[in-house]
Amino acid sequence: MELWNTTLESGFILVGILNGSSSPELLCAIVTALYILALTSNGPLLLVITVDARLHVPMYFLLRQLSLIDLLFTSVVTPKAVMDFLLKENTISFGGCALQMALALMLGSAEDLLLAFMAYDRYVAICHPLNYMIFMSPTVCWFIVSTSWIMASLTAVGHTVYTMHFPFCMSQEIRHLLCEILPLLKLSCVDTSQYELMVYVTGVTFLLLPLSAIVTSYTLILSTVLHMPSNEGKKKALVTCLSHLMVVGMFYGAATFMYVLPSSLHSTKQDNITSVFYTIVTPALNPLIYSLRNKEVIGALRRVLGRYILPAHPNI
Repeated sequence: MELWNTTLESGFILVGILNGSSSPELLCAIVTALYILALTSNGPLLLVITVDARLHVPMYFLLRQLSLIDLLFTSVVTPKAVMDFLLKENTISFGGCALQMALALMLGSAEDLLLAFMAYDRYVAICHPLNYMIFMSPTVCWFIVSTSWIMASLTAVGHTVYTMHFPFCMSQEIRHLLCEILPLLKLSCVDTSQYELMVYVTGVTFLLLPLSAIVTSYTLILSTVLHMPSNEGKKKALVTCLSHLMVVGMFYGAATFMYVLPSSLHSTKQDNITSVFYTIVTPALNPLIYSLRNKEVIGALRRVLGRYILPAHPNI
């Protein structure tokens, strides 16, 4: 128990993927580039959807929430990891670890739920277009977003408080990219098997159930698309659906590996690589896949730039 008291005072040591890599400088550059990409794609998207009245429709309302979550999610993890590597300072306080865990859990869980609601939005838009504004009214949209944030917040606070109450006396080293439940439980000097089962149940609830809803929605969408008379319309819809499913698969696949598969199938290296996908890679790719290839978004971006940026620089 003496080491537990030391942990409360001095915190933990994060030994993440950058420290254990064979080419840490290259990996650090890639992670930094992905973070910059996430900032420069999600930031303008948030601005454009907020400012341009033509994008004040349910689909873009949900996309704005996704961009906000991605921007916050990657910012909770990436700057800390990069700065730790550059400064050779890998410590994190007990309170800082708890805060990072709570924020990461909240944002990850909110994204789990929001992606499922976004798939439902596309299902209604394509399969029931005449009833779209009934099924996706402003009230429904706010209910969807509120439900995602409230459920995610309650789950994150509950799991963080319970995880951090365990005595940690095995080591101070967290061999992971960030403070997460399972890597921390490995440091506990008491039996955590019952709690790990609770984490598994939460993982199934927040990952497999929304994933089932997404698969069902896109199956119905594809069934409707294949009956479209226009080949061009079919091609466009298929490309859009496949690109969405690629990002969804990457996010849910990585998170499912981390939180649903038995811990006996995990290794430290695999967990580190897996966490990179849902905390760094998908936040950078989501706006590119969901929005920035969209003509409406590109048009809105040009209008916003023309209204607020170009008038301030008439010589451009």
